[in-house]
Amino acid sequence: MGIRGELYTTQTTLANRAYFFNVKENRTGDVFLQIVESKSRDGADFDRHQIAIFEEDLQKFLNGLDDSLRFIQRNRKEQERLRAERKAAKEAKYGAGASPEKKKVLRKGAAYEDSDFRPRDPASPKKTGRIHVVSKIQK
Repeated sequence: MGIRGELYTTQTTLANRAYFFNVKENRTGDVFLQIVESKSRDGADFDRHQIAIFEEDLQKFLNGLDDSLRFIQRNRKEQERLRAERKAAKEAKYGAGASPEKKKVLRKGAAYEDSDFRPRDPASPKKTGRIHVVSKIQK
């Protein structure tokens, strides 16, 4: 028996997490699987969470995990099918490769000849959505 009852250990490392799968034996001889997640926090500390699944419950645990993985795969296929249907409907409505008509906006300093946009008359008051009071007193 190894350190702290470890019989076998394997590690899977991701971007900012590491998963350890430890097969251990306790003092009474019960074998269990310990899954440890170690997550880097602020580059200095690590958040560490663990679960233990005993040998007699391992098959039920794996069945539940397998069911969850099958659901994820079915759900992914369904999402891809819906995405393809939405894309096909959009192409049927607007044509292949076309997007819906978008509002044209003239950038500051662009030429007015190429667009329908006309500048605001400088003598007219600015429309800001607020009440605008024009003074009647001439300077």
